[in-house]
Amino acid sequence: MGKNDCLKEFLKYTSMNVLGMIGLSCYILADTFFIAAGLGSGGLTALNLAIPVYSLIHGSGLMIGMGAATRYAIQKGRKNPKEGNRVFTNAVYAAAFFAGIFIAAGLFAADALTALLGADETVFSMTRTYLKVILLFSPAFLANNLLLCFVRNDGAPQLSMAAMISGSLSNILLDYLFIFPCNMGIFGAVFATGLAPIISMLILSVHFIRKKNGFRLAGCGLSGRLLAGFFSIGAPSLITEVSSGIVIFVFNGILLSLLGNTGVAAYGIVANLSLVVVAVYTGVAQGIQPIISRNYGMNKPGAIAKILRYALCSAALLSAVIFILVFRYAHPIAALFNSEKDPLLQTIAVQGLKLYFTACPFVGFNVILSAYFTSTDFAPPAHAISLLRGFFLIIPMAYLLSGIWGTAGVWCAFPATELIVAIAGAALFLLCRKRLPLRGEAPPERR
Repeated sequence: MGKNDCLKEFLKYTSMNVLGMIGLSCYILADTFFIAAGLGSGGLTALNLAIPVYSLIHGSGLMIGMGAATRYAIQKGRKNPKEGNRVFTNAVYAAAFFAGIFIAAGLFAADALTALLGADETVFSMTRTYLKVILLFSPAFLANNLLLCFVRNDGAPQLSMAAMISGSLSNILLDYLFIFPCNMGIFGAVFATGLAPIISMLILSVHFIRKKNGFRLAGCGLSGRLLAGFFSIGAPSLITEVSSGIVIFVFNGILLSLLGNTGVAAYGIVANLSLVVVAVYTGVAQGIQPIISRNYGMNKPGAIAKILRYALCSAALLSAVIFILVFRYAHPIAALFNSEKDPLLQTIAVQGLKLYFTACPFVGFNVILSAYFTSTDFAPPAHAISLLRGFFLIIPMAYLLSGIWGTAGVWCAFPATELIVAIAGAALFLLCRKRLPLRGEAPPERR
């Protein structure tokens, strides 16, 4: 594959996925805006308390989808469709298992989860409603993530993007309709979010109706080897999403102790905008995954190296643009979600936006490097990056810096963590480089 061919394919896949992921992330951003406008800071607090559960559902879908689709792309590169179908079938089994767990939690544990997430009496009812409905819609979220990943890896990134954007646009329109004309409150917001993946899957069905799908259900049983393989590959996606939820949970607790519900509402603005920004980098990462995995299966290390360089350069450029925009427009961004014109909420949110998003270049580097490791069927370094970002550094950093600098320390914990992880990730890349397929060695066959 020549330089121009690599660049053309990179632009095709990443542009589609960046647009699609931005659209997908608007699930929560639309909720944030309409809930803030329709229900005020109480609704915004309830939404932010419930986001960790959404992150867990979304992360589980990405773990199954990204892990299985990576294995599918490798098998596709090796011209082995039968094994690819076995991978897809086992992924469907796994998604059904997780869906059962989430539905049971929604039916029997919604109250306990709401209390665990820290909702007080003023926001308990709204938080419980959001949690219960999002859990009951979990099969749709899981199935949508699975199909998006497989359709993208099946040579249809445009359709995958169209499905993500269609789902998100419908979410925005239904949010407005249910919250304002229908006056359905928090239930309307979460109901709109739950319908979005169903609409997305209707778009994806075109791939099957036109018989373009190279994967299908196979008559096979569960394979522990396959499940372990794509769980391992997809684990960084789950860790990233779950850690996002855990970070929100920890930050909510710290800000509740420092500033009360107003602090949590302000963090809701920062955290939800962060979901959109991270989605941009995730779009680049998901865009390079099918290309790298396919070239890995075909033993084309030169193409892999070029794609990685394009991705890192793109992330650096996007980081500069994002940070400049957030820093320049922090006041109007915060005001957009501050429907009650609360001056304290405005001040906290503006400070948070300016400090929190200094992490942009490090986040982009970490997300793409993690995707590179998993796409080449070498998950341990990706696990290390994800665990450092999500658990081992961010939580102690939040408590340490908030103890030193108060609210400003909470905001600085995120960029400080991402910087340290970026340094560690670069070191891991250099240490593992001899094993990585950049110098022409054949990729090992995994069994």
